[in-house]
Amino acid sequence: MKKQKQTNVSLVTIAVFIATFMTAVEGTIVSTAMPTIVSDLHGLNVMNWVFSIYLLMSAVTTPIYGKLSDRFGRKRLLTIGLLIFVIGSFLCGISQSMLELILARFLQGLGAGAIQPLTYTVLADIYPLEKRAGMIGLNGSSWGIASIVAPLLGGFIVEKLSWHWVFAINIPIGLLTILLIQFFLHEHIEAKSSAIDYRGIVLLTLTLVLLMLGLQNLSNIQHAGWSVVLLLISAVFLGILLKVEQQQVDPILPLKLFRNRAFVVQNLDMLLIAGFLIGFDTYLPIWMQSVLGLQPSMGGFVVTPSSIVWLLGSYLSGKFVAKYPPHSITAGALLFLIGGCAAYLLIPFNTSFSVFLIISGFVGFGFGLSITTSTVTSQSVVTADEVGTATSFNTLARNLGQTLMVSIFGIVMNIVMAHGVQQHPSLTAAMMNKMINPATAGQLPARYLVPARKIVFAGLRGIFIVGMIILVSAFVINLWDWRSKKLLIDYQKKATK
Repeated sequence: MKKQKQTNVSLVTIAVFIATFMTAVEGTIVSTAMPTIVSDLHGLNVMNWVFSIYLLMSAVTTPIYGKLSDRFGRKRLLTIGLLIFVIGSFLCGISQSMLELILARFLQGLGAGAIQPLTYTVLADIYPLEKRAGMIGLNGSSWGIASIVAPLLGGFIVEKLSWHWVFAINIPIGLLTILLIQFFLHEHIEAKSSAIDYRGIVLLTLTLVLLMLGLQNLSNIQHAGWSVVLLLISAVFLGILLKVEQQQVDPILPLKLFRNRAFVVQNLDMLLIAGFLIGFDTYLPIWMQSVLGLQPSMGGFVVTPSSIVWLLGSYLSGKFVAKYPPHSITAGALLFLIGGCAAYLLIPFNTSFSVFLIISGFVGFGFGLSITTSTVTSQSVVTADEVGTATSFNTLARNLGQTLMVSIFGIVMNIVMAHGVQQHPSLTAAMMNKMINPATAGQLPARYLVPARKIVFAGLRGIFIVGMIILVSAFVINLWDWRSKKLLIDYQKKATK
């Protein structure tokens, strides 16, 4: 009998970290290069689709890749995803028009949909529980590191080379990762005789595409009506999907996962916490630039402590998850997040930059502890042949939470600022737009600066009030799992095995 080759854990871990970092950098580095790309290819009116199509495809395909990886193996699906991502990067680099670039980004997103969940799934396969959370936390920290490195790297590439290299740099990195996965990741796959759930795949894709498009445009007043229509149609397809999946032997959407209380609670909490995360990452730099008047580089630096302390939270999550029920770890993490959010609500208008750095670290610890615990728990409370599916839905919950809350935060900010402008007839919407950008804020007459900054400050307080509501909601949802102590003990024993 031929002996199965052993996985080289160290080299596969390196490959996973590289793959995650590559996709994490891609999201931010393109933003840095976009002004140059638009000036070269034109098409300012369709610029948003360069970002939207990538996010849409990566979110929609995530659960499909996860399910297929449970059937055909992580190695095969991750390799396919990486190859599609590399081909998409090559086509992005040689694009001669915005339409070509958008189509190439479609391919990139299609590949990223495999990379994002399957890197976490591979780590779950090759590491025992007591080490898994720490490694998943390190992998997740790639996003924080990328947010610091990518703008600098993007600026350097655009200035010294050309914007094409922002995409071309992925080609050698992606090919190296494919080689490491092919030669050093080995797995045993049990063949399944049941048919692939093609109807479920089509219905799930339609449901998620309509849902994501509806959520993305919800904050745009001109398109709000269409967004509601898309969301309603998405709900109809979801109902059809649920009915179809009840009849499938091996469904793309295993409904039994959603009868697992710990799985449901952790993923609902992930959706809400990820929603607060996108508000934190998006609006805290705006606070620094618009209210404190700092330059963009310093404005972005305010979230750096959270990325660093995130690692500590992830590391401790690895220690805690083998000893304590997941609900207790999540509860502690949420207290850190609620405390940080409360601090942002209570600090006065003229608070110093150093105070924001301290609170940022406090919040980062809560993110590291909660998000890592959610991922590890989702993987640990299901059977071995459902780990890929469970991980992909955990990733999908994060994507949906961020997409939903970006729209809600945008609505809140617009309403509060519009009300503020009405209260100050001397100010206009155009003047407020100048206020948001430090480079143009100096063009405003001095007498308007303080009132304009106070309006932005009020809008940001509105953002964090909503943030507090969703964090408290997450804490309450977490209590649902807290009441079932015996069930949690069973989950913990299962995870330890």
